[in-house]
Parts: sequence; C-alpha cells; structure tokens
Amino acid sequence: MGAIIETVLTPIGDIKPNPDNPRVIKDKQFRKLVQSVQDDPWMLKLRPLVVDKDMVVIGGNMRLKACQEAGFTEIPTVQDSALTEEQKKAFIVKDNLS
Repeated sequence: MGAIIETVLTPIGDIKPNPDNPRVIKDKQFRKLVQSVQDDPWMLKLRPLVVDKDMVVIGGNMRLKACQEAGFTEIPTVQDSALTEEQKKAFIVKDNLS
C-alpha cells in the first residue's frame, strides 16, 4: 500500500458488487439501511465504499445495494489498486466484522 487514497464521487453504475461478499442483510434490516442512506447521505462521505482497480466492492456491498434501492446516481468511493488478492480477502473479512 502507501498510495495516496482519496474519496471520489463515482457513478453508481460503474461500481460492481462483489459476488463473493460473505455478508447479506435482508428485509427489515435492509429497509433500515435504505432509510438511513436516504435520511443521512452525508454519512457515506465518512464511510465510502472501498473498491479495487476493477471497481469491484471490497467494502460496502450492502451500502451499495441500499444506495441503488434509494435511487442514488453517484456514491463516494475509495479505490485502492495496490491491494493484493490476500489483502483484499483480509479486508473483506475484517470489514464484515464491524
């Protein structure tokens, strides 16, 4: 790592969900998440989606789904193209524990 990382607004259609995402929330919890991003979209700037060089989400899959459901056209992202596959896997696990 060591690259300068900045948050940018990214068209939501450019972001790809991670098919291997281990975390899924459903029904009532998902509706709460959608409501939360609608009520407080500024919070996404404080916790942007993390994507790899291919724009695949490695942190924030459920937030991506909630933003899609809420009709967002752009969403804050942080891209790190320097992560190895092992680092990506470790990040996904740790991010889903929080």
